[in-house]
Amino acid sequence: MTGNCISTEKKIKRVTAVGLFANFFLTVFKIIAGYFGNSQTVIADGIHSLSDSVTDIAVIIGSSFWSAPPDESHPHGHKRIETFITVIIGLALFFVAYGIGHNAVVTFNDPDEAPSWIAFAAAIVSILVKEILYQYTYRSGKKLKSLAVVANAWHHRSDAISSVPAALAVIISMKFPDYPYIDNIGAIVVSLFIVWTAFKISWSSVLELTDAGADKAACESIESAAKSVEGVKSIHKCRTRKYGSGIQVDLHIQVNPDITVREGHSIGHKVEDELFKNHDVIDVIVHVEPDDDNETNS
Repeated sequence: MTGNCISTEKKIKRVTAVGLFANFFLTVFKIIAGYFGNSQTVIADGIHSLSDSVTDIAVIIGSSFWSAPPDESHPHGHKRIETFITVIIGLALFFVAYGIGHNAVVTFNDPDEAPSWIAFAAAIVSILVKEILYQYTYRSGKKLKSLAVVANAWHHRSDAISSVPAALAVIISMKFPDYPYIDNIGAIVVSLFIVWTAFKISWSSVLELTDAGADKAACESIESAAKSVEGVKSIHKCRTRKYGSGIQVDLHIQVNPDITVREGHSIGHKVEDELFKNHDVIDVIVHVEPDDDNETNS
C-alpha cells in the first residue's frame, strides 16, 4: 500500500515537472516576444503561463501530502488536500483572468503600435506546446486517478485555447494597424476563456469539500450492484460522497431476519466486495438490518 502511494507520488511529480519546465520556457518566451512584438495579448498569455508554473509547483509540493497513507489523525487518508489544491488552482486562474481583463480595459483607448510577427510566432508556439502538454498531463492524471493533475491539465488546455484568440488578435492588428484596440479585445477574450476554465476546474472540487454525493446514475448503479448479491432483500438507505477520484458509500441492506449474525456479516462482506470490484468505490460501510416485510409475513 505504502509502496504504491510512493510510486504514484513520484509519477505525479514527474508529469508535473515536465509541465513546470515547459511553462517556464513559455512564460519567458511569450513575455519577451509580447514586449518586443508590441502585443498586450501575448504578454497576458505569458502571464497565464506563469500562473501554470505556480500551480505546477503547488501540485508537486501537495502530492507529497495527499499521497501519504492513512494515519491516526487522518484515518480516511489525505485526499482532501488534493481537492483543496484543485480549488486553489481554480482560484489562481480567476485572479489571472481578472488581471488580464482589467489591464486590457483600462488601456483600451491608449494608442499603440501594431504587433509584429514575433508576437504571432510566440502565440503559435504556445498553442502547439500547450496542447501537447495538455494531452500528456490529462492522460497521466486519468491513469493516476488524480484530480489535481487533471485540473492542472485543464490549466494547460486553457493556456492553449487562450493563445488562439491571442494569435488572431495579433494577426488582425497587423492587418489593420489603424485599430490598435483589437489587441485589447483579444486580451479580454483570453481572460474570459480563463474564467470558464477556472469554473470547470474548481466547481466539482468545491462540491466535494461540501460533501456532495455522487450523481444519480452512480447511486443507482451502486444500489443495483448491492441488490444483486445473494441474500440482500432490499436497500434501506444509500448515502454517498465524492472523495478525491473515488466514492465513499454508507449502505443499509435488509436481509432475512431469521439468519444468523455470522451469515448477515458474510452477506455484508459480499456487498463490499461487489462494490469494490465494479465501481469507483474506495470506502464502504455496510449496515445489516432485518427485512421487516419478511418478518411480518412469517
